Amino acid sequence: MDFKNVEEMGDDNRESGVFMRADRIDFKTWDVQLEKHLNRAWPRDTEARGEPEEWEIDLAKLDIKNAIAHGTYGTVYKAVYHAQDVAVKVLEWGEDGMTTADESDALQTSFRQEVAVWHKLDHPNVTKFVGASIGTTNLRLPSEGTLGASFNSLPSRACCVVVEYVPGGTLKKFLIRNSKKKLAFKIVVQLALDLARGLSYLHSKKIVHRDVKTENMLLDANRTLKIADFGVARVEAQNPRDMTGNTGTLGYMAPEVLDGKPYNRKCDVYSFGICLWEIYCSNMPYPNLSFAEVSAAVVQQNLRPEIPRCCPTPFANIMRRCWDAKPENRPEMEEVVRMLEAVDTSKGGGMIPDDEASGCFCFRPNRGP
Repeated sequence: MDFKNVEEMGDDNRESGVFMRADRIDFKTWDVQLEKHLNRAWPRDTEARGEPEEWEIDLAKLDIKNAIAHGTYGTVYKAVYHAQDVAVKVLEWGEDGMTTADESDALQTSFRQEVAVWHKLDHPNVTKFVGASIGTTNLRLPSEGTLGASFNSLPSRACCVVVEYVPGGTLKKFLIRNSKKKLAFKIVVQLALDLARGLSYLHSKKIVHRDVKTENMLLDANRTLKIADFGVARVEAQNPRDMTGNTGTLGYMAPEVLDGKPYNRKCDVYSFGICLWEIYCSNMPYPNLSFAEVSAAVVQQNLRPEIPRCCPTPFANIMRRCWDAKPENRPEMEEVVRMLEAVDTSKGGGMIPDDEASGCFCFRPNRGP
């Protein structure tokens, strides 16, 4: 059906009851033309905003392969986009009957926040942003399996962000795999430097990650660390009092965040100090304490992970400075990078594997800090 011809008819012809001859209707393009006509009358959310955002991409060009992760609000898929391996993070917008309107709005806000932070960043230790989309009308998801099925029924009430695919998995899983045979000190420092450089770059852009932890760090095929998951990141407020609230993961959260006080980028420095300990020890901090016990002890008793005796002094000092109770006493990440670059790894030392150079092994596998 040619809607253009119908629209070009004068009002007199419409009122006189002009009909289209059935033999002139092109049924092959009926659906396409009808959709175009309806979109002009009732624009979709993405079109109603006018010109597309600079970060919006054509979802029809995404070749979704398989689901690789599943969370509370969505699924992460591996896909191909313009011959590049990518990860597609699909977020539901709350049409499952289980999400409140406020929660749905918060999810949308988080999504836009993530995109706004990510799309202008360019650093080897920050996961590369590819694009995003509000709405998923043209997104073709796998038809088999439960992970994809939940999105097939609500394509118009979801959004997605596309980033480079990082094949090595999370730093957390890498440390777990190496928990029985500790990392060579040279590798420990390399991972720490990657993380420090990435955070220093973010802070130079006035961005506070707010959820720095080994689970949010990815490793590529060359073991280069890349910071990921900007779901709670935000541009640093001019007034620190504008940044309050318990944001992050318990165990990595700075005392001022746990205590509900105003905070700034120095909360990331504290979290980095905890990650530094975790990378060195290949172990979890506070394994025998409950969430409530950790929170109270960190704030009220200055609880920190115990640094093993075999830890080289310069490395141990960086940990202590980063997790100082007072934010103003913590170094800037730029300074942390310089301190780590000055650490001597030529003699091994620290928590090195048994089959490599000699060193102190006071911290054995399966033994608490």
